[in-house]
Amino acid sequence: MTIEATSKAFAIWLTGLPASGKSTIAAALKPKLEEIGPVEVLESDAVRRMLTPHPTYSVAERDLFYRSLAFMGARLVAHGVTVIFDATGNRRAYRDFARSLIPQFIEVAVECPLELAMQRDYKGTYQRGQQGESSTVPGLQDPYEAPAHPEVAIDATALSANDAARKVLEVVKEKLAQRGIVWVIFA
Repeated sequence: MTIEATSKAFAIWLTGLPASGKSTIAAALKPKLEEIGPVEVLESDAVRRMLTPHPTYSVAERDLFYRSLAFMGARLVAHGVTVIFDATGNRRAYRDFARSLIPQFIEVAVECPLELAMQRDYKGTYQRGQQGESSTVPGLQDPYEAPAHPEVAIDATALSANDAARKVLEVVKEKLAQRGIVWVIFA
């Protein structure tokens, strides 16, 4: 599968602990990115419900899930759709695999202390982990491997979702300019 270098489409992977703010940033990014073309948010919980309706979150299942997610994203980008991965992707290998499939790839580290993520957790992920109902919560029982060299690092304690989105958009603008595509970002 080859992705045309002149295409405006690319992929952004928002990675961070569960409840770090990835979905909120994705929601702020999407309408701005739609100014240059179609955008699809691949939200891991929604995709997982389709691929593994009764998830176990085992290593083998996660490996398959994240490879499938990366493949879906690569297919969309190949067809001119910009993709926002809204997914923890707790292992670097998952994100590196996506990068290997999608040359126009931007990794965004959403940095958030575990304590703050636990306070923000409206889904109850950490609570289930602490109560023993789940044994594979990234950041608790399962390691979260932060990106070694993300294109963008977002301090979730200091930036609003809109400010975080603006920071990502500046990198997008630079990457597009490298490909000869000029994009004026409107406030």
